[in-house]
Amino acid sequence: MAGERVLIVDDDAVIRQLICVNLELEGFEVHTAEDGEDALAKVRSVDPAVITLDIMMPRLDGWETAARLRNDADTAHIKVILLSARAQEADLRRGQGIGVDAYLTKPFDPDDLVAAVQRLAAEASAQA
Repeated sequence: MAGERVLIVDDDAVIRQLICVNLELEGFEVHTAEDGEDALAKVRSVDPAVITLDIMMPRLDGWETAARLRNDADTAHIKVILLSARAQEADLRRGQGIGVDAYLTKPFDPDDLVAAVQRLAAEASAQA
């Protein structure tokens, strides 16, 4: 849904910018965070419909960040997309176990990411 807020969490500034540009072109209001701790500090003020979350980050990785989001009643409803170069079946199962909504492997097609964000933002809007 255009106008929905998205929080992009990635320690790589180039990837953050790539995702940001692609989502802004589709009308999303985009906010960024550099790692999981930064994301958790910003999530309540941003109140995103969707979070794109890199797995391999310093301080607090994507796995733990996603788990904390899911275990907090105030953030459990937020749609989460994990982004990672790790595409092993065990990683996909781990993401499902945490309750993430989508899992994209790097390098990802920006169109696939935009489509996933649009789908999840529409679901979030319908559940609101």
